[in-house]
Amino acid sequence: MENDYTVGIDIGSHKIVVLIGELLANEQINIVGIGESYSKGVDKGAVTDLDSVVIAIKKALKIAEDMADCQVSSVSLSISGAHIESLNESGTWAIYEHEVKPYDIESVIHNARSIKLRDDQRLLHVIPQEYSIDSQSGINNPLGLSGIKLKADVHLITCHNDLVKNLEKAVERCHLNVDQLTFSGVASSAAILSEDEKELGVCVVDMGSGTMDISVYIAGALRHSSVLDYAGNSVTNDIAIAFSAPPTSAEEVKIKYGSLSKDGISPDEKIELPSVGGRASRSLERHTLIDVVEPRYSELLGLVKKQLYTLGYASDPDGLKQQLAAGIVITGGSAQIRGLVEVAEQVFDSMQVRIGIPQNVKGLADDIASPVYSTALGLLRYKNDEYSEGQEELEENRFSQLLNKVKSWIKKEY
Repeated sequence: MENDYTVGIDIGSHKIVVLIGELLANEQINIVGIGESYSKGVDKGAVTDLDSVVIAIKKALKIAEDMADCQVSSVSLSISGAHIESLNESGTWAIYEHEVKPYDIESVIHNARSIKLRDDQRLLHVIPQEYSIDSQSGINNPLGLSGIKLKADVHLITCHNDLVKNLEKAVERCHLNVDQLTFSGVASSAAILSEDEKELGVCVVDMGSGTMDISVYIAGALRHSSVLDYAGNSVTNDIAIAFSAPPTSAEEVKIKYGSLSKDGISPDEKIELPSVGGRASRSLERHTLIDVVEPRYSELLGLVKKQLYTLGYASDPDGLKQQLAAGIVITGGSAQIRGLVEVAEQVFDSMQVRIGIPQNVKGLADDIASPVYSTALGLLRYKNDEYSEGQEELEENRFSQLLNKVKSWIKKEY
């Protein structure tokens, strides 16, 4: 594969998306290949049928490779699921030579991330929020500054090791190396958010088929990450049950005719919906479909609102508006439905709401100008270089620094 290209694979419960792109200046990405296939064998971020997932990945990959005229060897992979957990931690470090060097930053991050994980957990991200030196806080980059004690506040995201191994195994069976694992909420945020929104305070809701990823940014830093295992499939199931339709037909009708608003839709408009068991298709009013779909979307958004309150950032709508002044940004495949912004504004008590679509894109930009592609594009943009240095290497550096100190003391003595 061309060295200039980077590849993202977003394995969802409904669709697998492969994007091949080239990183340009100013955070721009030139998209040269897009591949999609219906996802089989994945449910709520977990593999349920390995062979089916491998077949679906290969299909999407082939389409993207043919379009980009290249062969892919390594990829960035998105991770989601209710097993995702997050917490905020801090660490301190005595500054060597009283001026912050890269080694000091690595060391303080290492101390902040050194928490005891359960045996089934894996540390996915260590994302710095801010630094402090002595009594000065709110430092974004401490490099070169002087002081005695360095403190780092970090956001840690963990995942279930075995569930992630199964996803990695599916990708590796397609003869691909996994270069990077990224929480899909972090990836989609990288694709759709501006720095101003992060600074003002914003909540990203990535609504897929099986899960909703929640990412909260306050004062420019990621403060909370979590996943709810309810999303677009809940709406599809409601349609299937309400109208005795096969799930595949219910999904098609949801995508084609689904709406959360009756405005502009004639009360007489009819839609055809296939029935189960070989029975004849039935005709129903589109208004009736909206009566089924809208309450479920309101409920899903209500779950997000409830979680924001339980985080303790605010206890009432006015407090939430102050903390999240840039409002709510909704993205993902289930964000395509008509009328979502208006319903979300009602649920979130008139907070600002917008639909997030990939930003700063060139090449096949029009083809991915949809919330469906936010996570895959974010995988191309986001670099997980958060001081993920291994324990042995860091300890080796630490010993080397200590040895140099001892040598300097000996020289002074003599």
